[in-house]
Amino acid sequence: MKRLRLRGSGGASGVNGATLWTKGQQAAQERDQWDGRARSQRPAEPMAAARRLPGGPTSGWRRGQRTGARRKVRGAAGVTDGNEVAKAQQTAPKGAAPTVFSRILDRSLPADILYEDQQCLVFRDVAPQAPVHFLVIPKKPIPRISQAEEEDQQLLGHLLLVAKKTAKAEGLGDGYRLVINDGKLGAQSVYHLHIHVLGGRQLQWPPG
Repeated sequence: MKRLRLRGSGGASGVNGATLWTKGQQAAQERDQWDGRARSQRPAEPMAAARRLPGGPTSGWRRGQRTGARRKVRGAAGVTDGNEVAKAQQTAPKGAAPTVFSRILDRSLPADILYEDQQCLVFRDVAPQAPVHFLVIPKKPIPRISQAEEEDQQLLGHLLLVAKKTAKAEGLGDGYRLVINDGKLGAQSVYHLHIHVLGGRQLQWPPG
């Protein structure tokens, strides 16, 4: 360690004071260098490490999951997903039985049935667009609401009453939405009249 010689009348005590100051400055520099090395060798913060993991909270998989959730919310608000529209475009020219709903009616396809009587069947949607989402269908094969006849008045009213009673049984006392899609431009993908009942959260307006 090089001692600094002070000019003037500093004496031995002045030299020793300068020496102590120089040593202190060097020690501070060494501490700064050590702190710099220590910081560079510290492990990554937990959140930063999580970003690099496939299942991390900001990974693409989670972002995709949230995007899917938003699509469901849009569907619940009445905005039809593009795939459903494409399906409706393909189904429209056919418009003939048997449909997936007629197969549920004859029990050749399983369904989570909530209610049944001589005129209608109620079951949960296999791709729910809200916390509660079920369908009310008539047993009579009416392809579209626009093809219902005068003789179907009682049946159509019965479907609405059953929808109301089932909604109450499902705990939708704060409100819900009834949707009937009709035809290609209405995004009807199954040509058997059905009423969507959606609820369990705040729905948005206007629908798409």
